[in-house]
Parts: sequence; structure tokens; C-alpha cells
Amino acid sequence: MTGDDQRAGADEHSNDDATDGDGVGTVHLVGSGPGDPELLTMKAARLIDEADVVLHDKLPGPEILEMIPVEKREDVGKRAGGEWTPQEYTNNRLVELAREGKDVVRLKGGDPFVFGRGGEEMEHLADNGIPFEVVPGITSAVAGAGAAGIPVTHRDHVSSVSFVTGHEDPTKDEPAVDWDALAATGGTLVVLMGVGKLPLYTAELREAGLAGDTPVALIERATWPDMRVATGTLDTIVDVRDETDIEPPAITVIGEVAATRDRVKGFLQGGGADAIEAGADANPTSGGAGGDE
Repeated sequence: MTGDDQRAGADEHSNDDATDGDGVGTVHLVGSGPGDPELLTMKAARLIDEADVVLHDKLPGPEILEMIPVEKREDVGKRAGGEWTPQEYTNNRLVELAREGKDVVRLKGGDPFVFGRGGEEMEHLADNGIPFEVVPGITSAVAGAGAAGIPVTHRDHVSSVSFVTGHEDPTKDEPAVDWDALAATGGTLVVLMGVGKLPLYTAELREAGLAGDTPVALIERATWPDMRVATGTLDTIVDVRDETDIEPPAITVIGEVAATRDRVKGFLQGGGADAIEAGADANPTSGGAGGDE
């Protein structure tokens, strides 16, 4: 068999894997990690390369998005002027493309199932008879803190961690996050998509009894080239956010471990700039459309 024959056979096998017996394509719900291309899993990188279409928002980060040819990218995130793609459109578009026989990657920041709506999309695909695959990614809830020199657990400080969203579905009758219970539980609290609502939930946590001097860190664009970190306490972090102009995508880390960065940053490689020193001018206009980041 010649080299050309082998390549042709490999291409045929790849196309067979991408579709079912009726010519329906497969949708891959892929986590891109926190944004550094080197933190993509090998499987995620392969599927992105092989896909006919990649549906993405801004959260995978510019370096990862630039790896994808423009002609096979579809932006289903935030657009200029503050316009957002409805989730219903994304769900239906995934089904439409698969029924055309396309091999589709739905690329998400972090992990598809950590506030990334991967669960909703998976159920919609199943309801419409579309085969799909889940490719986990490194969630920013852990990686973002770690990159900043903040361990979410530490034997000397904390043995539990809670992940919550700061941006719940606005159609809910009442919020699902019980801030009183979280304050009582202790441990590390990581809030995703919580920059805008920071004044609300820090006040809730203080009212629930969490000490005002509890360390807090805001980590913006974790692992991206322009990553920044701002630190303070439950009492001061809102003022710190405003002074440094921290914007999404960012995570909030609340608890004793948030103070670890100050003890290690002198030796930390790639841990991002201290926003309080870099100043607000270091922050360019941001994008992002929810999800893990």
C-alpha cells in the first residue's frame, strides 16, 4: 500500500468515526481549559483540528481561537454592542450542523460541565437523536487559582472547596445559591462569573457571619498573556475591584488560601501581574460570554 493509499484510508476511517450510519455528524462538547493553548488536552487539540465547524464563544481565549481557521469558526458568544447569542440558537445550530453530516466541536472555556451549559446542550442533542462526545477540560475554578499561586485546598488551612456561579439564570423564581450555608460551611469558596455581582454576594457573606478580614483574590484572564490578580479582604475587595478595573472573565477566590499568593509570588513563574501595581490602564476591553470562566 502506498503512502497516498494509507492517507486515503485514514481519511475514510476518520469520516466514518465522525458520522453515524445515517450520515449524521457527531457533536463534541470540548473544554478548552482556562485559555493557555498549552493547557489544551491532546484530544481537544486533535478534535479542533479535525472538525468541520467549531462553535465557540470568547472564553477559550484569543490564542486558542487564532489556532482555528476563520472559515470553520462560528462565534456563538458575545458580539459587538453587547449582543448575546441565545442558548436556544446554539442548541438548534448544533443539531442543524450534525444533521448536515458535519463533525462539530462546541468549544467552551474551562470544562463543559462547570457552569458552561454543556449539560443543557447534551440533553438537547440526545432529545434530537444526535450522537455526541464529552471532552473534559481543565476548569478555571481550579486552574485559575493555581496559576495565581493560590491552592484551592491546603492541609494547613482548608480541606474543602465550593464552586458557585455569580451569574444565575435570571428567569429563576429565586436564587439557588445559599450564601448563608456557604458562609457556615467554611473552606474555600470559588465564584465564577462573579465580578459584576461582587458587592451583592460579599455583603451576603458578611451578613451570614463570614469575617470581614477574610482574604479574597480576583483573578482576571487566568493563564492568558494579560492575566492580572487583585487581592484584598471581604471588606475591601469591592473597592479594590473598582480601583484596578478588574473585568470579566475572572474568578473570585474567598478564604484563607487567597492570602497564599503574597507569600509565594516572588518565585512564581507566569502568575500574572498584580493589578494594584499594574493599574487600570493594563486592562484592555474584554469579551466573554459566560461559562466556566
